[in-house]
Amino acid sequence: MKWGWVLLGVFLSLGTLSWGEKGLQIPEYDGKDRVHDLNAKNYKSIMKKYDVMVIYYHKNADGNRHATKQLQIEELALELLASPAAMVYQLAAQVLDDLDDEDIGFGLVDEKKDMAVAKKLGLDEVESIYIFADNEIIEYDGELAADTLVEFLYDVIEDPVEIIDNERELKGFHNIDEVIKLVGYFKSEKSAHFIEYDDAAEEFHPFYKFYATFDPKIAKKLKLKLNEVDFYEPFMEEPVTIPGKPYTEAELVDYIEEHDRPTLRKLEPHSMEKWEDDIDGEHIVAFAEEDDPDGFEFLEILKEVARENTDNPNLSIIWIDPDNFPLLVPYWEKTFRIDLSSPQIGVVDVEDADSVWMEMDDQDQMPTADELEQWIEDVLSGKIDPDDDDYEVEDDDDDDDDDDDDDDDDDDDDEDDDDDDDDDDDDDDDDDDDDDDDDDDDDE
Repeated sequence: MKWGWVLLGVFLSLGTLSWGEKGLQIPEYDGKDRVHDLNAKNYKSIMKKYDVMVIYYHKNADGNRHATKQLQIEELALELLASPAAMVYQLAAQVLDDLDDEDIGFGLVDEKKDMAVAKKLGLDEVESIYIFADNEIIEYDGELAADTLVEFLYDVIEDPVEIIDNERELKGFHNIDEVIKLVGYFKSEKSAHFIEYDDAAEEFHPFYKFYATFDPKIAKKLKLKLNEVDFYEPFMEEPVTIPGKPYTEAELVDYIEEHDRPTLRKLEPHSMEKWEDDIDGEHIVAFAEEDDPDGFEFLEILKEVARENTDNPNLSIIWIDPDNFPLLVPYWEKTFRIDLSSPQIGVVDVEDADSVWMEMDDQDQMPTADELEQWIEDVLSGKIDPDDDDYEVEDDDDDDDDDDDDDDDDDDDDEDDDDDDDDDDDDDDDDDDDDDDDDDDDDE
């Protein structure tokens, strides 16, 4: 994951803003170096000190002034992240008595100098952040912004399975609809079937949400049988019961991996890897602000279409709320030539960013579900294709050439006509001369 200009905003936002009221004071960098430069001699001892280790695997900066300067900015960003992370977890420890405070460390690994360390730790993508926690390696594919990374780390240190014990927690479970989630009913935490479920959850933590209940009353409301697990696709009203209970960890992992591309999924600042999961090099992308009346209406129509087509394996729509990516809005508008002040849906080529967007006749009137579904069908059938733009340009050039040829032909025809006219004039003159000669003879 490449960070670029996003890094600058990290320390600017943290180091300059501060309110006088207690509780709203954003911490400023205090000058203490909290980022470790990991190498073959020290990485094991340093990593043992922390419950969670955050490592930035960066390009080698030797002899490159620009790269060195960039690395200094990135290192400063990571140092700034350490301070708010500690504050967040200290506050969480006070509010949640049953959550132990976690020690979080930040480190740097150089692509060239620390090749052995990178190989030992399994770091394979340069300019990426890796998080080591509970014997798991998690690659962070989100924005390098302090609040986004800290929020993600907060999810990482939580238990992979959240237990639903009461009605309020059940209501909270139902309110979550933007991510893949699973829920199972088990006898107890010591149940062998729950342990298999918990092990499977660790494989997908924190990207997917795993829930469980040991309460038969809660299970009844969820329509779950003992040792049964339901799979919820994002924005779908009804779950799918995973067949073949009771399950092993491997069976659960296999099922989830087979169904990990939802019909409608939301791009989040902390999980932008969805953009890499394209279908045949293309994405159907919908822009809509959920807090905007038009955006909300369009999103509800989009959900309706997704629910009606959830069995189509070739359909996957990425929903982007522009409010979540304010710095990218100008770039998207310029690249795709669209106005994100109103909802948009289009098909995008992920390699060259060519795109075709649905024409909405009336911006005040959103398309119906039938109209939207027909447009999507045209995309899936290839009738609407972003690559067609390339052919249109070529066709235009061909048309221009044809026009030039036609003009040349017209000019040739005009010249021929002029020549014919000249010949006719000459013939007329000759005839006149002959007539004059005849008249002269008659006079004689």
